[in-house]
Amino acid sequence: MKENPQAEPADDKRNNFIETIIEEDLKNGKNGGAIQTRFPPEPNGYLHIGHAKSIVLNFTMARKFGGKCNLRFDDTNPVKEEERYVQSIQEDVRWLGFEWDGPVRYASDYFEELYQFALRLIQADKAYVCELTAEQVSEYRGVPTRPGKPSPWRDRPIAESLEIFHKMRKGHYPEGQYLLRAKIDMASPNMHMRDPILYRIRHAEHHRTGSEWCIYPMYDFAHGQGDYFEGVTHSLCTLEFEVHRPLYDWFLDNLAEPGRPRPQQIEFARLNMSYTVMSKRKLLELVETKVVTGWDDPRMPTLSGMRNRGYPPEAIRAFVERIGVARRENVIDLSLLEFFVREHLNKTAPRYMAVLHPLKVVLTNYPPTQAHIYPAILNPEDPSAGERLLDFSRELYIDRDDFMENPPKDYFRLAPGAEVRLRYGYYITCQEVVKDAEGNVVELRCTYDPDSFGGTTADGRKVKGTIQWVNAKRARPATIRLFDRLFNDPTPDGHKDRDFKEFLNPDSLKYLHNCLVEPAVAKLPRFTHFQLERVGYFFTTASHRADEIHLDRTSTLRDSWAKQKKS
Repeated sequence: MKENPQAEPADDKRNNFIETIIEEDLKNGKNGGAIQTRFPPEPNGYLHIGHAKSIVLNFTMARKFGGKCNLRFDDTNPVKEEERYVQSIQEDVRWLGFEWDGPVRYASDYFEELYQFALRLIQADKAYVCELTAEQVSEYRGVPTRPGKPSPWRDRPIAESLEIFHKMRKGHYPEGQYLLRAKIDMASPNMHMRDPILYRIRHAEHHRTGSEWCIYPMYDFAHGQGDYFEGVTHSLCTLEFEVHRPLYDWFLDNLAEPGRPRPQQIEFARLNMSYTVMSKRKLLELVETKVVTGWDDPRMPTLSGMRNRGYPPEAIRAFVERIGVARRENVIDLSLLEFFVREHLNKTAPRYMAVLHPLKVVLTNYPPTQAHIYPAILNPEDPSAGERLLDFSRELYIDRDDFMENPPKDYFRLAPGAEVRLRYGYYITCQEVVKDAEGNVVELRCTYDPDSFGGTTADGRKVKGTIQWVNAKRARPATIRLFDRLFNDPTPDGHKDRDFKEFLNPDSLKYLHNCLVEPAVAKLPRFTHFQLERVGYFFTTASHRADEIHLDRTSTLRDSWAKQKKS
C-alpha cells in the first residue's frame, strides 16, 4: 500500500506566483525580454534544506524562461566568512543538479565600485560619516511608532564626510570610531529607512581580498548593487526581506543609470520545517558544542549532511517543487521530505536481506552438504534491474526480533511449534530452542518442508509470517549506523525561555555491530543506495570495503513518527 504523507500543504502543488510575474514581464517586454536571477549565499556556514528552495527556484526560473542564473557570494563580513564555506556551497549547488552561468561572482568583486557609489551618495548629501556607536545608532532609531532622533553628525559638511571616509579606507581609525550612514528619513515607520549604516570599519583579513580593505559595506548596500552590476532582473528572496525592499529600491533610485536593467526584488515564503532548526547560528552552536560531528553530520538539515545520509538530490528537488512557491508562511512537516526520499529510493534501490540481531537456525532435516542457489528479484518496482542469487543451506541466521519463545495470540513470526516462510525460500517449523547457561536463546532447531519452496505446498496451506534470513556461512558481517531525527519536538526553537538543545533526540544515532548481510552487499560500490528488506533504505559509506562493511540508514520504510504525532 502506498504511503500517504501526512504533511501536505493546502496550496496547489504547482503554485508559483513568481512564474506568473516573470511571464507578465516577458509579455510586456520589460528589460528587453532579459531574464536573469541569482543565488546569493553568504559564505558564513553550510547550506541547509531551506536554501534548497531558493536554489531550485532561482535556477529553474532561469532555465524555464531561457535566462541566466549567477552564483554570487555576498562576502561582506570577513569575521564570519571562510573559504571552506565557499567550496561547500559550490559543491551543494552542483550536487542538487545545477550549474551557474559564467564564473563564480563575489560581492568583494565590487568593493571598489561600491566605494565609488558611497562617495556619490556623500557628494549628493545622501550619506554622512557618523560617530555614534552601533549601539547608539540603534538607540537613536527609536521604535516604529514614533520618530527616531537624528544623529548629531547628520548635518556634517560634505567635504568633512568625504575626507573622513577616505581616511577610513586607508585604515587611519580603529574599529567603531566612525560609520558611514545613508541620510534618508528618521521618521519613517520602516526602521530600515532610518539612516541605515552603509559601511563600518573592520580590521580583519578577508578570505579573498586579504588586508586590502579595512572598511566593509553592509549587506543591504552590497546586495542590491551586486544585483544591479550583474544585470539581475528578478531578485528573488525570502519574505523577511520584504521590509528591506524600500531601502533596496532607494539605493537603485539614487545610483542606477538609465537604460540598464534594474532588478526587481520579489519575496517568497521561506521554507520552515518541523523537527529541525534553520538558524545558521544555532546549527553552528550544534557543531561547536560537539552535539554533532560537523556541519555535514548526517543528522543535520544541511545539504552536505543530507548528502552524507544518502538523500538523493532528485528527492530534494521533487520535495521543493511539491511545496510550491507562495507568499504565505507555513511549516512543512519533515515527514513530507522523508516521503519523497522513500518514494525515489523505492523505485531505484535494489533489495537485499539482512539480520541486525542474528539468531542461528539449524534445519535438522536439510542435508548437510546440500546447497540451493536460486535467483531473487532485485527491485519489484523495476524489473529491468534484474536478479541476484541467494544461497540456501542447512545453517542460517534470522533476526532475533523474529522469534518469541512465549508469543501472544496474534504473533505470526517464529515460535516453538510455529511455522513461517523464509523470504524467497521454504516453510520452516521451530522444533527446539537451545539456550546457554544463563538461559539466553542461542540457537533454534527447525525442520523445513522441501515441497514448500516459493510459498506453495502440495496441500495448499498458507502461513501468515514471512521472515528474513541469511546464509550462516556466506553472510558478511557489517556495522550499521541508524540515524533518526535530531530533535524529538516539532518546534525545538519555538519554546520561550528554553534552550533548543533541550529537545535533542537521544536516539538520533545508534550503532549496530555484528549485523549480517547478504554477500552481494559487500560487492556494492561506495555511495550505493539499496533497501534492506523490512529494515529500511541504506547507503554504503565512504569507509565501505568488501572486507569491512559500513552501512548508514538513509530512511525507514515508512513514517515511523506517524504514531507519535497522533498520540
